[in-house]
Amino acid sequence: MNEQIRQIAERLRGLRDALDLTTREAALRVGVDEADYVKYESGESDIPMNFLFQVARTFGVEISALISGDEAHASAYFVTRKGTGVQVERTKAYKYRALAHGFRYAKAEPFEVTVEPDDKPLFLNTHPGQEFNMVLEGTLLLQVAGNEVVLNEGDCIYFDSTCPHGMKAMNGKRVVFLAIIL
Repeated sequence: MNEQIRQIAERLRGLRDALDLTTREAALRVGVDEADYVKYESGESDIPMNFLFQVARTFGVEISALISGDEAHASAYFVTRKGTGVQVERTKAYKYRALAHGFRYAKAEPFEVTVEPDDKPLFLNTHPGQEFNMVLEGTLLLQVAGNEVVLNEGDCIYFDSTCPHGMKAMNGKRVVFLAIIL
């Protein structure tokens, strides 16, 4: 697994240790199987963003602290310049750029997400809250709640993220979209 995933895994383990929880207790609170929790904490497995959101919400930490190791300090405003922001490359197919990583207690988490085309089947996930996606470049196939929706540049969707959802780049070209998770 890449270095960034390993570092996130170390922060997960450090958080659990600081809270004096066993892997079983932490997994129960976050709502995942202990075996999955141990895989994520080991750094040998991809760590889903929805899992990181759940950890952050459950234990009252900033998602930016889990992703980057840096604490957010801004409370009035935070500017992210074009091409900057904390990058997370979970897999070769998905790259996330956190756009509000320096703002304390953000009520929403905006990301620029890049999805590379691949032949893998659509992976569905769920997480608490709601999500807004707006396509900035390319064409995105989004499956949500059993429905397939094709979004082109400029199109957007708002949905209940507790419904199973997943996305895929279309036409053999990468897609870039803004994702705001509430």
